[in-house]
Amino acid sequence: MIYEILSNLSGFRKSLILMAKLILLRHFKSQWNEENRFSGWVDMPLAKDKGEKEWETIKKVSAMELDAVYTSPLVRNLSTVLEIFEYANQKYPIFRHFEGKMKQWANFSESNKNYVPAFISEALNERYYGKLQGLNKEETMKKYGEEKVRQWRRSFNEAPPGGESLKDVCKRTTPFFQKYIEKDLTAGKNVLVVASHNSLRVIVKYLEKIPDQDIINLEIPFGGLLEYEFAGNIYKKTV
Repeated sequence: MIYEILSNLSGFRKSLILMAKLILLRHFKSQWNEENRFSGWVDMPLAKDKGEKEWETIKKVSAMELDAVYTSPLVRNLSTVLEIFEYANQKYPIFRHFEGKMKQWANFSESNKNYVPAFISEALNERYYGKLQGLNKEETMKKYGEEKVRQWRRSFNEAPPGGESLKDVCKRTTPFFQKYIEKDLTAGKNVLVVASHNSLRVIVKYLEKIPDQDIINLEIPFGGLLEYEFAGNIYKKTV
């Protein structure tokens, strides 16, 4: 854990500000990403083959000193977490749940420090794509037009038919981030968040204060990695 000594304006009183790292990782390419289909809340495995960049990400993140992981119950996110820790020295994840009976029954008394807690919540799930889920993206664009589909996928206010807008995703993801993840960061913990594209876009919007009208331009590739330093409620992007 790294500490930084900062002085206030008076020059007399000094305080210790706890420094922490926040690492955001979009899950690796899924089978439906490979098939160019809208996934949303549909659960499917990761694609069988990985690219060179994904392997580089696995090696990089597995070497980091992590105190907590946050992810969603979607298999593509859980599998990405497991693949990261497959290469970590001695450490392994223990999954803790925020919803359902698993929240109460998957409990234990802490006995060792060989694991990293990996907290699971639907708040970090992908945007719900409603009637588009399972459809081919290219065919959908031919039917409705490229710009309309782009608005459904990337704008802040427009929602796909029967699905969530990014604004809707903000309502579940941002409060969760503030209540749990930001609390860990404030305590000086290094946190890895493995999630889907639109839940991560919401988090980046919050961190970087991106205006509603500009969020349409934010794209995070499969296996995309973003790193921030956190201290005194200030986020500084490093990668």
